[in-house]
Amino acid sequence: MSSNMVRNLLGQLKSKEFRDYLTSTHFWGPVANWGIPLAAIADMKKDPAYISGKMTTALCIYSALFMRFAWTVQPRNLLLLACHVTNESAQLIQGSRLIAYSLRNPAKST
Repeated sequence: MSSNMVRNLLGQLKSKEFRDYLTSTHFWGPVANWGIPLAAIADMKKDPAYISGKMTTALCIYSALFMRFAWTVQPRNLLLLACHVTNESAQLIQGSRLIAYSLRNPAKST
């Protein structure tokens, strides 16, 4: 059973369709884009005083728009969709951290 699964997986990885996918913008665009949510996730351990409200808002809008694009483009770009869902989640968490920080420290937040 598992040997058939491995054989099928290797067959798919060697296929022309998979090689074409690896050389397309449907693959490399999202791969390059993963830097944004990874940076936001890494920043969650940093002091919320450094969070930019304007940039967080812009990235939330950006990811919302591109989630829609990734879903409507044909063929659907699920890798791009996953990237922007992750980024939207990370940015919303960063935004909530900024709001909580601003409410706790009204004199420091501008």
